Amino acid sequence: MANIKDIARIAGVSVTTVSRVINGHPYVSTVKREAVQRAMEVANYERNINAVHLSRGKTNLIGVVVPSIRRPYFGMEVEGIAEEAIKDNYKLVLIQTNYEIGREMDALMMLKLKQIDALIICSKTCSWDIVEEYTQYGPIIVLEDARGRKVSSIFIDHYKNFSSALTYLKSKGHHKIGYCLARKSSPNSKQRAAAYLDFYKNMNEAHNPDHIFHDCIDMEDGEWIMQRIREMEDPPTALLVTGDQVAAGILTYCREHDIRVPDQLAIVGFDNQPIAKIMNITTYEIPIVQIGRRAFLHVIDGSHSHEEIPIHLIERATV
Repeated sequence: MANIKDIARIAGVSVTTVSRVINGHPYVSTVKREAVQRAMEVANYERNINAVHLSRGKTNLIGVVVPSIRRPYFGMEVEGIAEEAIKDNYKLVLIQTNYEIGREMDALMMLKLKQIDALIICSKTCSWDIVEEYTQYGPIIVLEDARGRKVSSIFIDHYKNFSSALTYLKSKGHHKIGYCLARKSSPNSKQRAAAYLDFYKNMNEAHNPDHIFHDCIDMEDGEWIMQRIREMEDPPTALLVTGDQVAAGILTYCREHDIRVPDQLAIVGFDNQPIAKIMNITTYEIPIVQIGRRAFLHVIDGSHSHEEIPIHLIERATV
């Protein structure tokens, strides 16, 4: 394979001139530029893009860590990131981790090895100590609350918003409230669980552990959730569901089995995805695409910062 010295020899110019032509330098005569271009065609030369990146200290690649591309929530975050990336001529490197630490470490190593310019972590598994260690190699932003950490963040205050949702259902006359979460061990889920316990503590009432459901991700999960509820002697009268897909599955089951919503069971979702609009589900709107956009802008800026994204209730027919 021809290298830059071969091109210089064929064109009869210096290596510096060839380098200037390859990198689009303006101060090269037309004669020499054409000679270099002809030599590159003759030698079938392809420039080493890794060497170019190394010389520039920039790849124009942004790493994006997602646990799964199946979940619409993460797809919408990536959509927002991509919308901003294309404006600034950046490309995305998508790293799907399935919440495996090894895969997440691969993404962090890409930053250390300068294979990417920055890293956006949509949902993490590694400890804060590990993530913070890699901030010395380039900008990292996480899409969860990282206040007090060395890592920048765009986040939703899940404790505050879950508390607000519980208070809303209480104002509608509900005291037997259950909730459905995705990953039990995630920081977001822990914040919501803490808000739930504090809510009942402040009311001086005991909560029912049977009203709590974990690993709720897809529409299909609505079926087993409702099957368990129908077997209860003391079922919840309302459910907070941290995902409109699951809320839609619960509502579908209720409609198929003549369970009146909201008279027998009130349902509140989160995200305000299209399915919530179609099925008229009361939900909290999370501007997911906007979160992706803001994450890209923050990580490109490179400064250490934290931004809370507000959410708001959209009342529809399920409460």
